[in-house]
Amino acid sequence: MIMGGTDLFPRARQRQRIIDACPSLIALFEHYVSAESMPGLVFGVVVDSELVFFHGTGTRVVGQALKPDENTLYRIASMTKSFAAAAIVHLRDAGKLRLDDAISTWVPEFERLVYPSTDSNDITIRDLLTMSAGWPQDDPWADRQLHRDDFSITQLYREGVTFSNPPGITYEYSNYAYFILGRVISAACAEPAMDYIERVFLKPLGMTSTTWRPELAPDDNHAQGYRFEDGTWKEEAALPNGGDLAAFAGLYCTISDLARWVGMFLCAWPPRDSPEEAPLRRSSAREMQQSARQLEPYLEDRHVAAAPSIRAGAYGFGLSCTHNGRWQHVGHGGGLPGFGSHMCWAPAYGVGVMALANVTYANAHTPCAEALELIIERTDAQPRVPATSPPLQTAHDKLLALLHAWDDSLADDLFSENFFLDRDRDHWKKEFHCLRETHGRFRTESALEAVNWLRGRRRVRGERGWCNVWATLSPTVPPRVQALEIQSVLPPCRTLRTLAEALMELTGKPRRGMLDRLLSSSCDRDLAWKQLQLVNITIGRCQIDSFTRGDGRSFAEFSLLAGEQSLCLELRCNQGGKLTEMSFVMN
Repeated sequence: MIMGGTDLFPRARQRQRIIDACPSLIALFEHYVSAESMPGLVFGVVVDSELVFFHGTGTRVVGQALKPDENTLYRIASMTKSFAAAAIVHLRDAGKLRLDDAISTWVPEFERLVYPSTDSNDITIRDLLTMSAGWPQDDPWADRQLHRDDFSITQLYREGVTFSNPPGITYEYSNYAYFILGRVISAACAEPAMDYIERVFLKPLGMTSTTWRPELAPDDNHAQGYRFEDGTWKEEAALPNGGDLAAFAGLYCTISDLARWVGMFLCAWPPRDSPEEAPLRRSSAREMQQSARQLEPYLEDRHVAAAPSIRAGAYGFGLSCTHNGRWQHVGHGGGLPGFGSHMCWAPAYGVGVMALANVTYANAHTPCAEALELIIERTDAQPRVPATSPPLQTAHDKLLALLHAWDDSLADDLFSENFFLDRDRDHWKKEFHCLRETHGRFRTESALEAVNWLRGRRRVRGERGWCNVWATLSPTVPPRVQALEIQSVLPPCRTLRTLAEALMELTGKPRRGMLDRLLSSSCDRDLAWKQLQLVNITIGRCQIDSFTRGDGRSFAEFSLLAGEQSLCLELRCNQGGKLTEMSFVMN
């Protein structure tokens, strides 16, 4: 088995940095409580399966000094969808249903469903999970259906449903889809959906305060829901849960319990050989967090002086997935009359943020997303890295041996059958010889950085400069190197370094005449001047952090210290010491 070990939890030092940073989030959430006219809010930060910080502000009951805490019960509304989706996947894992079953298999009322076109596909369970059934967004209407019992909702199903798109074409948020998933759960397990979710997930996870029936919970720590109207808070009557359709939005939860739920998803990473402990298989929890139905990418609203940021989103199984260009976060929000909530986490970093508020459709999403980003950036948190598998480590060790001295028998054992067909042996032998001539004797400088169990890179230091060695292994048993790239890197000459330092001076105070003196006649001077001005306006003065690539003579790349931006500078010069190309590149 190709499997390596890795720490399940973030390093102790990183975990402590996260805890130390949490108090700085209080002002952020208190700002949104004021700006959004919330009576109160409680938020929490979870690292893997542990709630490491929480803070309540405002009140859970207007007119009383009752600050919410980690055990205050709130309605979490559509965050319930992740519980319904987990129940469906759990039933799939048990062989009770298939995700590609037509919904009429489990809900006979849809056998005569009238589709919007004669070539429409039958709606499947997977379509319901991923908001792809083709039904219209229905937030305000759906909220007022929670009271329906199973008989009443059956009558609704028999009346049919309208379509905004053919099934399977695009994402559109549909509570109605999760109504039906509640019915599928009860049909597949022969018990009410609410009971199944409680038995399979809530009790095993120790979510003892989480409930479908708030009247059974202690009244001394319950948040009253409100709407803000005519400049004041008005109580919202609790919407009762009727039957199986409550799977779309019916749960009440606390921050303490919610940390256990988020922890189940965080602790599904990384894949490993250790025994399963959660009620849902780790592979299934990871599956729920994957992009299943893509949303249109969009340009994030930013100040005109800031670098543009494109975000790509998708819906998984009862969870939203968003990538901000640097890392992915997963989660879901919830809103009903009286309440608004959100949970989000970054699987690669093992950290999440949750917030519960007691005003209709409270915007808990924005502060949670901002808080998660602040935690990762302020603590310089490092993502979990894939384990280094023994075959990958062995392959790189053999490559280092070949860099020391070429050996045909070692090469035959190391490389897959395509390797010398794609580029013949003599060319590879010559390249390895040239690398030894250029860099001198090699030694391992850094640990192997695995991209996955069969691909990774390592920097190998020579007496002069270093080599970046990338290798990809084949799918055969045993795996062998099928592709190899070796990048030779030599320190920049004095000319390149002097040019780079001069440009750093100009980022703080751009001067066209001084820039022109650095450029050759073949360089696009107007483009170079525009780049320099933009860096000055959007970032300001930069400094050289490190040298990252180059041939030692005419090309060099420098990593820059550039405020909050990740920036590098690429330079090419001619024999006369003038720049032929210069580019500031956002990483």
